[in-house]
Amino acid sequence: MNHISIKPVWTIQGSNGQALSPRLIELLTQIRQTGSLQAACLALGMSYRHGWSLVRDSEAIFGAPLLHMARGKGSQLTPLGAKLVWADQRIAARLQPVLESLASELQSDLAAELPTGPQALRLHASHGYAIEQLVATLDRLGHGVQRHYGSTVAAVAALHQGACDVCGFHIPQGEMQAAAIAHFTPWLAGADWHVIDVATRRQGLMVAPGNPRKVYELRDLTRPGVRFVNRPPDSGTRFLLQGLLRAQGIEEAAIGGFERCETTHAAVAALLASGLADVGFGLEAAARQFGLDFIPLAQERYFLVCHTRTLDNPAMQRAMTVLRDEAFQASVNALPGYEARDCGRVTPWQTAFDGPDGLSSHITVAKT
Repeated sequence: MNHISIKPVWTIQGSNGQALSPRLIELLTQIRQTGSLQAACLALGMSYRHGWSLVRDSEAIFGAPLLHMARGKGSQLTPLGAKLVWADQRIAARLQPVLESLASELQSDLAAELPTGPQALRLHASHGYAIEQLVATLDRLGHGVQRHYGSTVAAVAALHQGACDVCGFHIPQGEMQAAAIAHFTPWLAGADWHVIDVATRRQGLMVAPGNPRKVYELRDLTRPGVRFVNRPPDSGTRFLLQGLLRAQGIEEAAIGGFERCETTHAAVAALLASGLADVGFGLEAAARQFGLDFIPLAQERYFLVCHTRTLDNPAMQRAMTVLRDEAFQASVNALPGYEARDCGRVTPWQTAFDGPDGLSSHITVAKT
């Protein structure tokens, strides 16, 4: 089955009905990266004349400049031009998991009308950089994945209901581990589940370069004027943050913007990079992707969970082969804050969280 992808396209229409060219954002993005209109046009395969015309026509729609150009100094985006680029990145960051999930559903629907091929792995997962890497690798190898990205709770519930073969989510390491496992155990009680390790990763505070608001710890979020952006209430990252706040006796209501949410780590980072918020809580990889500074506060373990019988599923076996491949593990290790430690290791749920602290012995399995 050919791969289906869906990309967001947006535009702005002037009062005279004329709309911005869809290629303008591409051009402005390249100018921001290269510092040159000529280099940007070359990278996009368009003539300099066409690129110049595209900028001028767009400036006419806005009635304001998008570029500053000086002989010998290249091209720089004006604040308006920069806002357009950041708006595009925010749109992509917010919609990417949703569009990837929809594309996967459409691909599965179409595949049902074609001659039967290898069975695709049904995956529901909390979105992250390592799981995205796994899906991309399987796609590149021609191994189908019916993926659906959502919250941690939604992923675990889907596995419990039989809506997927395997789910992916994350648990904090250390003092919060037992509480997190107990939180998700109601969906995983009474069945023979196995944990498949993918990676460990760092979460913490994302701030603008140079940390202009001087936010160094969670208590700084309560200072007047600090604009915070959060993750949705049912996300694993929100659960982690709330646990860290409780441990320090910090009231959620004291944090300005605590209920302001973005659906992905990248969307939080993009909002900060565009200057619309001061600090967020999320993955180091997202912070580095958008050129932000990062203050680590917690480490967590990202893994897959499936039933024992699923381990022998050919589609699951193909995923296991990728997880245990050295090249794949190297690609995960290259992600900021990630470590492919024990990647591909399979452990029964009942003993997967045993360690030096014996944390699994404190878990009470709820009945459903």
